Amino acid sequence: MQAAECRGRQIESSDDKQDRTREAEAEGAENLAPNAAAWQPTGAGDDPLAGEGPLPGAAHSEPHAGDEIPAGEPGHDAPARRLAFSAAFFSIATGLSRVAGLIREIVAARYFGVSGAASAFTIAFNVPNLIRALFADAALQAAFVPVFTEMLEQGRRREAFRLASTMFYVILIVLGAVTSLFILLAPWIMPVFAKGFDSELTDLTVGLSQVLFPIVVLLGLTGLFVGILNSFDHFEIPAIAPLFWNIVIIAAIVGLVPVFPEDTQIYAYAIGVLLGTVVQMLMPLPLVRKKASGEGFGRAFDWRDPNVKRVLLLMLPVTIALGLINFNLTINNFFGSFVSESAPAAIDKAFRVFMLPQGMFSVAIATILFPTMSRFAARGDIENLRSTMANGVRQVFMLLVPAAVASAVLAVPIVRLIYQRGAFDAEATDLVAEALIWFSFSLPFSGANLMFARTFFALKRPWVTTAISVGNLVINAVLAYLLYEPYGVAGIVAATGVATVAMALTQALYLRGPLGGIEGQRTAIAIAKMIVASALLAVLSYGVWYVFDDALGREIWAQVVSLTAGLTAGAAAYFAAVYVMRIPEARQITGLIAGRLKRG
Repeated sequence: MQAAECRGRQIESSDDKQDRTREAEAEGAENLAPNAAAWQPTGAGDDPLAGEGPLPGAAHSEPHAGDEIPAGEPGHDAPARRLAFSAAFFSIATGLSRVAGLIREIVAARYFGVSGAASAFTIAFNVPNLIRALFADAALQAAFVPVFTEMLEQGRRREAFRLASTMFYVILIVLGAVTSLFILLAPWIMPVFAKGFDSELTDLTVGLSQVLFPIVVLLGLTGLFVGILNSFDHFEIPAIAPLFWNIVIIAAIVGLVPVFPEDTQIYAYAIGVLLGTVVQMLMPLPLVRKKASGEGFGRAFDWRDPNVKRVLLLMLPVTIALGLINFNLTINNFFGSFVSESAPAAIDKAFRVFMLPQGMFSVAIATILFPTMSRFAARGDIENLRSTMANGVRQVFMLLVPAAVASAVLAVPIVRLIYQRGAFDAEATDLVAEALIWFSFSLPFSGANLMFARTFFALKRPWVTTAISVGNLVINAVLAYLLYEPYGVAGIVAATGVATVAMALTQALYLRGPLGGIEGQRTAIAIAKMIVASALLAVLSYGVWYVFDDALGREIWAQVVSLTAGLTAGAAAYFAAVYVMRIPEARQITGLIAGRLKRG
């Protein structure tokens, strides 16, 4: 509501400026993806260890990369080329960071497997990550960028940088105090999150959390720096920073593990995360200083500035939504600690694999369609908004239904290829694969949640989806409590899946009112056809993989060949089937990709 009021007060002289203002607000809402599985940064997610590292600028850069500038308008060619370059660079950088993130996971699994130490690290990281999500990079940036951008658009550049300077000191003082307090109180706080651990693992969790907690203030400052750059359409450094984040962590693990005694080698991972976060904070700083040259950035501190209050008020719904997301992850880790010392790490490893198709497909579709949805909502064009959202949901299901089926039927070979080496043995593979199978069932609904949430943002109703997130949290907690003891890891992950499905259905039902329907019948028919096509994928993928696996054995190269053959055969069969069944979204996705490549 605050953002809408601010935008309503803004007077623009042209349609272009109105569009830019709406896009800035869209960016502010971009990080409000209230379901655990969907959070990526967006940037990719929210979870910094989900493959890309903490990327506080990704969610804001993506809408710009997808913007379309009508042909024929003044200045069309140059902005289009710039956006095409940004989109191409961002895509390449994201791909490289995901590869580096996967290598990081492989290296970490080789040294630590799903041991008690790995579970201690998972829980030790989760608590500062929760505080980081609540008060640092994503929530702060979602609130700061619209206000900062609006001031720039109004020609108030010096005031904008005075605001940025004040926020710098607010972050440093407040989050610095929170960090210091937590480090002191960690021996009493962390045991609450690791109730199932013995005293030795609890002490390790406490020590790791004290090493990791400074990332809160570091990421708060990073979020501010990246927000400033994004406001000037500079996305390259934020896009490439996660690659270096991952490289630093990998180097720290490999270089420092031999230095530590065997029972404390996991500290190498924690130190790597801390050092990588320092590097990520420093990377955008030179360009920020260049942009802020002569504007007093770093020298002004006016806590009574009304724009500071605006930023803090805009943070509120974002903070609540992101907090709920991370509480869901905390719930999984909490109950996992009662199952076994390996359970939290196993759930975490499965979640990393689960997030790969989510980041590749649903985030991309939501990013491309979101600016258009925001414009339709701003114009009151509900019919086109409804059509765009429903089409996006079908596109998400088109890609994530086969991805879910493939990750379920080939869970064991996927986990074996990625993780099984060194300390990560066959027993660990079975445990992680079990979690991955249950995660897979909720994958399409997690992607749909992302589209539904974007629709609420376009309608300027972020509190609705935040309220629904509360129900998601309650369902997850209650079911995890009921299922963890009889079913172990499967019960905990199944609880998260049920909560994700419930949230998707609730959001869909609520949107029927303001949108006058959601094309439910058409979507249901399309999904039914996709499921039929996915059944063919399941049979062919597993069959081809089995034949190759039996013939070639389990060497690394052989696993790569057999798994690639299975996935390729299944994907080919699936897309042939959906084309034969004339599902329109199949052709739309192809056209969308071809169009973006042509623009690039």
